[in-house]
Formats: sequence, structure tokens, C-alpha cells
Amino acid sequence: MAAPRWSASGPWIRGNGQGFGSLFTLVSKPFCSAAAASTAINAQRLAEKLRAQKREQDTKKEPVSTNAVQRRVQEIVRFTRQLQRVHPNVLAKALTRGILHQDKNLVVINKPYGLPVHGGPGVQLCITDVLPILAKMLHGHKADPLHLCHRLDKETTGVMVLAWDKDMAHQVQELFRTRQVVKKYWAITVHVPMPSAGVVDIPIVEKEAQGQQQHHKMTLSPSYRMDDGKMVKVRRNRNAQVAVTQYQVLSSTLSSALVELQPITGIKHQLRVHLSFGLACPILGDHKYSDWNRLAPQKLSVGTLKKLGLEQSKARYIPLHLHARQLILPALGSGKEELNLVCKLPRFFVHSLRRLRLEMPNEDQNENNEAKCLGAQ
Repeated sequence: MAAPRWSASGPWIRGNGQGFGSLFTLVSKPFCSAAAASTAINAQRLAEKLRAQKREQDTKKEPVSTNAVQRRVQEIVRFTRQLQRVHPNVLAKALTRGILHQDKNLVVINKPYGLPVHGGPGVQLCITDVLPILAKMLHGHKADPLHLCHRLDKETTGVMVLAWDKDMAHQVQELFRTRQVVKKYWAITVHVPMPSAGVVDIPIVEKEAQGQQQHHKMTLSPSYRMDDGKMVKVRRNRNAQVAVTQYQVLSSTLSSALVELQPITGIKHQLRVHLSFGLACPILGDHKYSDWNRLAPQKLSVGTLKKLGLEQSKARYIPLHLHARQLILPALGSGKEELNLVCKLPRFFVHSLRRLRLEMPNEDQNENNEAKCLGAQ
């Protein structure tokens, strides 16, 4: 049997298999010792590297502001980032604390700000990912995953309906598709819609916006335009979709308003586009649709910034103030009564209302005094 050949990386064994046990005994100790030493060195280097990265992150942390409002803005930013890093079990548990309604057919949750419904580029965690975990928390380990009945934008908070089985999910989806569901949203707007109540009936189409950074946005595609003081009919864009929004101002000041919105149709970003481009009243915190040509933080007046206690440089952190306030579903299955689902406002929304001196309808004031219990940020 040939003697073992050694190399810089450790022992290399050759032979016909006989006497392998005794030879392994001879070389195993130095081999294990070398491997253990190498592992210890690598672990030490990794630990040092992680500590260095932690120190570097700590030095880059944004200083804590002495202004209460700016601290609240920083909290919302941190909360949104944390949602993408938490374990799915933690997120599912948080969603159970915000359940608005539960029966044998449906589970209705309060969707928090900054949480996407579906996955996509850059999305680490979304509601779809935690539906199986949420079902098990509510109905035990043998429960089938819950199913989405509709969607909300990442930045929108409020009522979201889930179904226990596919058939019920399809039934609810059909109600949405055929416009049998009453949907009411609340939004804080920059400027005040005129008139104070009405209907915006302007088609919407997606277009590429030309600017320093090319991007796509939804925009209006009106049937008429003004030309030298005359109304001229415009050739219809074949990609334009019918979009109808009913609105009503609930409270207002000279520079802002609390508006109730009832979308009759369900086009992508419909409420944001109709408010910003149709009524010239963008939603507070809508950094995408406040300006057509630019992707930049929303520009706010000095008066509004002063009320919010913010500087313009911090405006980019203001969250979108759009809340899915209420859904009214027709009777489902063997039920005989419609289902009226109402969701309280998140804390940041209530705080902005107070700072902007906007009043809520009387029936909602008592409810939102306890908004901290929602678990929505």
C-alpha cells in the first residue's frame, strides 16, 4: 500500500481499499484539526466583516429629529422598510390583529401602508406570500390557503377581502367586475376640489412621460379639448378605458380637503389620476401623479409644510393619504343581508388631519380617537 501523499491543502489517500481504516486513523486527526482551524478562521473573518458593516450602517443612520412630525415621518419610513424584511409568520400575525370581519366565506383584513399585494421586481414580501400562513393561524395547520378577491395599491391602506375557497373568491371577483360592490375611499388632497361634489367622467390611458427620466404613467384621455376658445372633439384613443369617479368634499380649509371618493369603474390609479389631472387636487403624498413630467417628491406650499411641521426636503417621505374606507358587498351564498365593511383610518392619516385642521364627520370622530388600536401605521 502506498504511503499517503500530502499537499498544502491536507492529506490525499491512495490505495486499494485494504488497510483504509488504519490509514484513516493516522491522517484523520491532522485533517480534522486543519478543517476546524480553517472554519474558525473563516467564521472569525465573517463576524468581523458583519460588525464592520453594522458600524458603517450606524454611522449612516439619519439623525433623530427633535420635531415630532418629522420623527413620525421617519417612523413611517422605517416601518415600510421593515415590512419587507420581517419573517412571513410575523407579518401574518400582524394581519390577524387587524381583522375586520370573519365568517365561513370571507376574511376581511386591514391592509397596512407600504405592503404590496403581489410579488414583483424588488418585492421581498407581499400579502400573497403569507396567505397560507394566515389561513393556518385562523383555521389550524390543515387549512387551505386564503384567496385574494381584489387588490389595492402598495401605498393604499384599508379594507381588503379574502376568501376561504376559490369558488367564493371568483364570486366576489365577479361582483367587483360587474360593479355591484360599493367602494368608498377617503383621501387628503392638496387644494380643494371645485365644485365640492360631482362626478369625474374622463377616460384614462397609459402613456410614456417625457422628462429627465423616461417613465410610464396613467393619464387622462378626454373626448374634447379647447381650441381658440372652442370645444373640439378629439379622436378617441383606442387604448383609453372608461373611468368614472364620484366625489364629495367632507371637510376643507383654504389649502387642503378631506374627500370621499366612490370609483364606479376600477381602472389602474383611477382615483389618483382623476384628482390630480382632472380636478387639479393631487392626493397628499402622491409623488408620482403630482407632476406629469417629473418623478420627484411632491411640491407643497409653504403654508402646508408649516402645518405639517416639515421642510420641503423631507416631503419625499410623506406617505400616500389614500384609504379604502368602506366596502358594501351584496348578500353572499345563503346570506340574506349585504355586508357593510368599514375600516378605521391609520394613525398617520388621523395625525395629518389634525395638523391640517380638517374635521371628520361626527360619526367617525369617536372611532378614530382609538385609531392606535388598529395596528396600521
